[in-house]
Amino acid sequence: MSVMILGLVIFLGVHSVRIVADDWRRAQIARVGELAWKGGYSLVSLAGLALAIWGFGQMRLDPAVVWFPPLGLRHAVALLMLPAMILLVAAYVPGNAIRARLGHPMLLAVKLWAFAHLLANGRLGDIVFFGAFLAWAIVAFAAARRRDRAAGLAAPASRLPATLVTLAIGLVAYYLFAMHLHGWIIGVPAIAMG
Repeated sequence: MSVMILGLVIFLGVHSVRIVADDWRRAQIARVGELAWKGGYSLVSLAGLALAIWGFGQMRLDPAVVWFPPLGLRHAVALLMLPAMILLVAAYVPGNAIRARLGHPMLLAVKLWAFAHLLANGRLGDIVFFGAFLAWAIVAFAAARRRDRAAGLAAPASRLPATLVTLAIGLVAYYLFAMHLHGWIIGVPAIAMG
């Protein structure tokens, strides 16, 4: 589990720079340039994510079980992942009402994803992995909203077609991931049949 924790510290640490050291971040961007900053940020993030995922896979080989979630919580996960997937898509489709109304839909998607997976997984490694993402997303969302208020940012304009596209892509992505890709990528079917 130590590899997973190291990966989480690196990945979530890099993603927390704006939360804990935004002035330093801006100074570094001014010093090295935005492109170099984003390149280094991406490389460190990918390394941390790769370590966290690899460590998570290793943890699953010899898990320490903390609790046995009721089988019915799997249905709650399936239900919560639908809005999580739509929120994830809303982060990338410009001009949609979801993003305009809620602000920072990616962080909301991470919160829902992590919370949902905490409900249905009782291994210690799962609790550490998803709990770390949930705690980070809560703090990051609060910090992002404070920055928005301090900057006096108003909700951006939204358009109905963009919102409908967001919903459609989110539903299709949910279906594809839940029915096909989760088992292939993660090694565990998202929705167990039978």
